[in-house]
Amino acid sequence: MDDKTRIELEAAVYRRLVDHLRQRTDVQNIDMMNLAGFCRNCLSNWMKDAADAKGIPMTKDESREIVYGEPFEQWKAKHQKEASAEQKAAFAKASAAHNH
Repeated sequence: MDDKTRIELEAAVYRRLVDHLRQRTDVQNIDMMNLAGFCRNCLSNWMKDAADAKGIPMTKDESREIVYGEPFEQWKAKHQKEASAEQKAAFAKASAAHNH
């Protein structure tokens, strides 16, 4: 497979992942972090890192809006629930293991 085709396929997969996460607002970021070691915020940070590496101006808010499909504070108000003590404990343990 040539590089151009591979990049196009990777971009399609990324778009599908982001769309899936936008649809699954029931899945909380803390649960994603606890289970997989990454979340929507990680994806937005990686987007900003990629933009920075290319010299493309992008703010944290802009990268989050790309991933969330709306301003982060708006998404958070609509979909983010308060984390339970159990979730917070699991996050602390997972964060130590993943250096987050």
